[in-house]
Amino acid sequence: MPALADRSPVSRPGFTPPPWLAHALRAQREPVPWSAVVRGALAAGPLLLVAVPAQHVSAGVVAALGAMLASINDRPGSRRAAVRRLGVPALAGAAGLLVGSYAGQHMGAVALTVLLTGLGLVAGAVSAVGPVASGAGTQLLVASAIGAGMPLPEPGWQRALFFLGGAGWLLLLRLALPTPGATAGDYRFDGERAAVGAVYDAIADLLDAAGGPEANRRRVALTAALDHAQDALAGPRLRRHASSAAERRLHAQYAAALPLAEAATALAWSGDARSGRASAGPRRLADAVRGNTRTGPLPAPTRTAPALRALDNALLHAAETFDRAEGGGLHTRTRTLASTVRTVLGSAGREYGIRVALCFGAAAAVAQALHQAHWYGHHAHWYWLPATAVFLVKPDLGPLASRVLCRAAGTVLGALAFAGLAALLPRPEGLVALVAVSGALLPVATRHFAAQTAVVTVLVLALVMLGGEPQASWSRLGETLLACAIVLLVGHLPMPGRRGGAVRARLRHAERAAGAYLTHVLDEGRGEDAGRRDADGGRPGESRGEHGAPGEGRHGGGGEAGSDKWALGGGAADVRAGRWVLRREAYRTLAEARTAIDLAAAELPALARHAEGTDAVAATLERLVDTTTACAVHLDDTGRLTPRHTGRIAELLDELAERRERAGLDPRGAPGTAPGVPIAV
Repeated sequence: MPALADRSPVSRPGFTPPPWLAHALRAQREPVPWSAVVRGALAAGPLLLVAVPAQHVSAGVVAALGAMLASINDRPGSRRAAVRRLGVPALAGAAGLLVGSYAGQHMGAVALTVLLTGLGLVAGAVSAVGPVASGAGTQLLVASAIGAGMPLPEPGWQRALFFLGGAGWLLLLRLALPTPGATAGDYRFDGERAAVGAVYDAIADLLDAAGGPEANRRRVALTAALDHAQDALAGPRLRRHASSAAERRLHAQYAAALPLAEAATALAWSGDARSGRASAGPRRLADAVRGNTRTGPLPAPTRTAPALRALDNALLHAAETFDRAEGGGLHTRTRTLASTVRTVLGSAGREYGIRVALCFGAAAAVAQALHQAHWYGHHAHWYWLPATAVFLVKPDLGPLASRVLCRAAGTVLGALAFAGLAALLPRPEGLVALVAVSGALLPVATRHFAAQTAVVTVLVLALVMLGGEPQASWSRLGETLLACAIVLLVGHLPMPGRRGGAVRARLRHAERAAGAYLTHVLDEGRGEDAGRRDADGGRPGESRGEHGAPGEGRHGGGGEAGSDKWALGGGAADVRAGRWVLRREAYRTLAEARTAIDLAAAELPALARHAEGTDAVAATLERLVDTTTACAVHLDDTGRLTPRHTGRIAELLDELAERRERAGLDPRGAPGTAPGVPIAV
């Protein structure tokens, strides 16, 4: 955790802000998502254009809310993945609106607060499963608060249908509209092509960085690109396997990137600087994926080391795969129902659930008390306070202090902007136009939580005014500041059990995945899979002959597949595919653990101290997985490990045990201590 250079932020030029403040000031730097901007403009605005003239304003407002909440989850990726990313939270939001509407009509303040607190417990625990589950939990709570606190003429089931209709309209736009500038092949798969192409670019970047200080950062970027491509290709489908030729081709191109990624990681581990020629082949493959074209001749690297020979073999395999366009696996593990339940009921789920339930319940109780005391005047819209608490408290959405600061600043900015615009714009036409413009700005504003809050504040205030409530900018500002105070207070209260459960749970998953990957590779090194490796067509350690002179044209189509080590029998292919599944799982869980650790480190010191030392554990695990990958590549080439490989693994296992002890982690969960995982190699 960076230290403060001085107590005064302006006393010297070298001032380093504390992590919680640095996170609040940090903004993402990404290209403008023009396709999402277009969808945002066409989402809520047109729905209101239909509802307002038809005198169904309240129905249009609910539908626009559904479209707005869906827009927050509209991220780059494939259309198939968007079905789950947008659809599951929308279904949860409709359920929350249904429950909240009927509960608000038939329950007293105390019973309603208890119900909302229970929903917060469930939604918070479910959020520990992953991003889609977190989005579903968020929409469930926000919609339940809106349903209970926003008086509307329609019954609850109609509100839920209108909400689903608005979210479904945005999803329809996501599936139907082509991405601007994407003209290669079937536009339905432009998200998948972009994701797979980014993997090959990330491989080339890692090869260029091998031997330099940027190598580790490039390896992390490669993991992120592989995770994104895996998610883009693994969206829901009616059939079990890819049904179209274009989709099978993309699956094959993704699978062909895995051995290239493995070889590039091994080269980065070796620390030897590489020439630009090594990365030229992956870059041409990236262009071929994005352009939906053949690869043409690929320049090959020299074959002077095991990792370089693995890179050369993987390039030839990729060239042949691109020409054949046969299907390939995604090499991912499917989450079982039992593992999902364990996550929800585990330490991370309990900690998420308790914190969210307390904050949401406390905000609902305060809002109900203020409503009973007529603090809101003659308006019954008390939902803003608990809905704001939901966006503030969710532990997976960012550090608590950072989100509180950004939410307060964004609400002030949004309220001021809306107050000025509302005084100038005609009604209702100007408000409908303001909703459309805010929807278009929302995908860009997601780069920073304060900007997103400002845009959402303007959009919601416009919808509320369209629904018949007078301008509510200043009351919304007061409720937001009150929600910030509640969340800061409740979020720092002592909790039952040990804090930092989310970070420790993610680390445990990463340690188990790293241990399984290490065990698999070392079992191969001890000869347990030697017979299956011999199916490569030669004895272990025997590399195939050169398949052409160095230079251009070496890896063109029509290579001698029969002599290539990738033309394997079923057993050897299964062993390598199993290894890639374990490798992907190890790196993916490590990335998730790193994200949780970084978020925890940016909390205020009272919360950040519960995750102290976990960043060092994660760093050692990353080096262990990198070393395991280098061992796997070396085993493929020679059939045995060198003392450098075995010694490095032993050193890392000792270092990991020491760092886990310093962090206060259970020693029984470390790689090398689980049954079947050797400590000495």
